[in-house]
Amino acid sequence: MNSASTPTHRTVALVGAAGSGKTTLLEALLLRAGAIPRAGSVEQGTTTGDHEPEEIARGMTLGLSLAHFGWAATDGTEHTLTFADAPGHPDFVGGLDTALAVADVAALTVSAVDGVTPGTRFASAAARAAGVPLIVVISQEDKARADFHRVLDELRAVYGDRLAPLELPLGEEHDFTALADVLSEQALVYDEAGRHHDEPLPPGAEAEEHRMHVDVTEEIVSHDDEQLEAYLDGREPAASDLQRTLAREVATGEAIPVVVCSAVTGTGVDRVADLVCALAPTAQAHDSRIVMGTAEVAVAPNPDGETLVHVFRTVTDPFVGQVSMFKVLSGVVHPSDRLHNATTGADERLHGLFRLRGAEHLPADVLRAGDVGAVAKLTGSPSGTLLWTRTNGRAEPAPLPHREPVFAASLTPVTQSDDEKLMASLARIVAEDPTLVIDRTGGAAILRGLGDAHIDVAVERLARVFGVHVTTGPAPIAYRETIMGRAEVEGRLKKQSGGHGQFAVVQLRVSPLPTGGGFEFIDSVVGGAVPRSYIPAVEKGARDALAAGGPQGHPVVDLRVELVDGKSHSVDSSDMAFRTAASIGVKAALAEAGTVLLEPVSLVTVTVPGELQGAVLTDLSGRRGRVGATEVAADERARIIASVPEAELGKYVLDLRSITGGRAELTITPDHYARMPGSAKG
Repeated sequence: MNSASTPTHRTVALVGAAGSGKTTLLEALLLRAGAIPRAGSVEQGTTTGDHEPEEIARGMTLGLSLAHFGWAATDGTEHTLTFADAPGHPDFVGGLDTALAVADVAALTVSAVDGVTPGTRFASAAARAAGVPLIVVISQEDKARADFHRVLDELRAVYGDRLAPLELPLGEEHDFTALADVLSEQALVYDEAGRHHDEPLPPGAEAEEHRMHVDVTEEIVSHDDEQLEAYLDGREPAASDLQRTLAREVATGEAIPVVVCSAVTGTGVDRVADLVCALAPTAQAHDSRIVMGTAEVAVAPNPDGETLVHVFRTVTDPFVGQVSMFKVLSGVVHPSDRLHNATTGADERLHGLFRLRGAEHLPADVLRAGDVGAVAKLTGSPSGTLLWTRTNGRAEPAPLPHREPVFAASLTPVTQSDDEKLMASLARIVAEDPTLVIDRTGGAAILRGLGDAHIDVAVERLARVFGVHVTTGPAPIAYRETIMGRAEVEGRLKKQSGGHGQFAVVQLRVSPLPTGGGFEFIDSVVGGAVPRSYIPAVEKGARDALAAGGPQGHPVVDLRVELVDGKSHSVDSSDMAFRTAASIGVKAALAEAGTVLLEPVSLVTVTVPGELQGAVLTDLSGRRGRVGATEVAADERARIIASVPEAELGKYVLDLRSITGGRAELTITPDHYARMPGSAKG
């Protein structure tokens, strides 16, 4: 590949808290790059990134959106950038994980008004866990109450010496029309078109800017022996040399640059793109990872290598059909290429390639290693699969973080037609968003996700995209019953209606097992009172009775059924007769001894700042929770582990966010069943 003719490419995950200005910043970058004629508005629902009806209605990003554009750097070098605008709302963290899985760098937006929020910390931690380098963009510097210095102090508390502020705003709020370049020590003054020219620093800012310049310069040269030696000899490296050294530190995570801008006025927006191109590693500068068998394998981004494509997201468009977003990990892809799915085994033809700019499809003649693009109408390649030229072997992308569902709703189809299409449509919804889970409890379709908004959006997409209408309600609790004590009963079936009759008698001893014991059947018959050929039918009949439910209407578990005696008839006995008699006998035992409800209990793990530990513990106690452990996490936060009945957790994720101001992390994992107080019957 000729670097002179092919621009370098970077995929940038645009991450941050909800409301930090990500989508507005992307709109400003597209405008400044000449990719769109005018900037859209989140409030008016006209942005490139938030183009789905559900996003427009809510005024926030709900899914991963791609926006590709070209950028000419100040030195004339041509670059291409694909920004992956990721959701900031915690219900849609799957989009954040997916963006980071294909990103070369993450641009973390932090509002100059709101500062470092729980959403900021969560996005930052996700980038760190994914091994993606960071560039921090302090946004919304033009807004009332913007405070650059306060936010910088908050960032230093999080990142320490790794933080490298490269810009200083010269004025704030409505006066933010210029900034100081810390490395070159020049003022960049912006006009109404978002373009800047250099001026000397204003006298009032010289001292502060120079202090920042010295601090950043010393931190940069400390990572380069040659530059450090020159600096100690009084020969300060040029700004361009410092920038190259800083780029190496960014790639390794040793440095986190900070820039500042206003997406509304355009001040500093061009610098965001310039510094991403100058400091972020290119797609060709690092390997990708795939899993083959049990081993993780590095894949070099070699355009001359074997073609390997990662399908990282699929979405269903009501007009185009299925659109698959992918990253070329190795090799080159052309329209009409045929590839083999390394995960599902399907053969796929890439009928047409394009890049995405929101909802706009930009045709592509070729996509090379490191590029991100899309294709329509793949038939057997859902999110999280690999395509390659091999026709044998299996491989998968490196797994995304597992996000356990914490909220659930039952779905009731409105019409018979909706019922017939529901499960197939849900399967396609889950293929788009693997953080959703489908199950059935008590015959109802249950959709589980990361919060109420997550479920609401999925239900709206069911109706809009697939034409399936449902009503939602609380998810039913999967209660079970178990027998309270021992019972000895007889199960008898005797019918005569001409010809062969039906006759079977079984003597049963039914008793409880410890919780989690399941079902146990014992054959204690002696002397052939029940012929050996009918013994399996007796066990089947007992299982039938348990599945049909006990006196309180729930499946029965944790009991032993012992067959101790019985009677048969040489003509009228049969497998079905003994199966029916056993079912009658077990039901009689449950009625005689009585049953108690078993309720599902989940293991709840809450991680919060230490000062909120007491409030969380008090709330868990009110939910019949039993705290098993409290620990201090690596970041000095408290981790609380408790067992809580599922019936108390219906809206816990929403209540926890309210209690902690969104500063808690929560996992809920089904754990065991326990006897429910006051539920004995019989």
